[in-house]
Amino acid sequence: MWTIVLFDLPTDSIEMKRDYRYFRKFLLENGFTMMQYSVYIRHSSSEENAQVHINRVKIHLPADGEVRIIKITDKQFGRIEVFYGKKRQAIEKAPEQLSFF
Repeated sequence: MWTIVLFDLPTDSIEMKRDYRYFRKFLLENGFTMMQYSVYIRHSSSEENAQVHINRVKIHLPADGEVRIIKITDKQFGRIEVFYGKKRQAIEKAPEQLSFF
């Protein structure tokens, strides 16, 4: 399960810039990786675990701006096509799951 956080935050004032930096830093410190500017992703082992991280994001939402959160399965994530110009690139791989025997 992948959680994708997309945001468009204003940076018109010093306070808004601070809120932008705080939100971005929160995402990075909580296991999200920048996929594109203002698009961050995080892999979770289950839908319940993804919901835990979504709830944390909701707690740290900035006062202004727009934030969208999307949950998609590994299979859906694997269907993403990534291009740099006209050249196709491979997508990010899901982390390996731990196995206990």
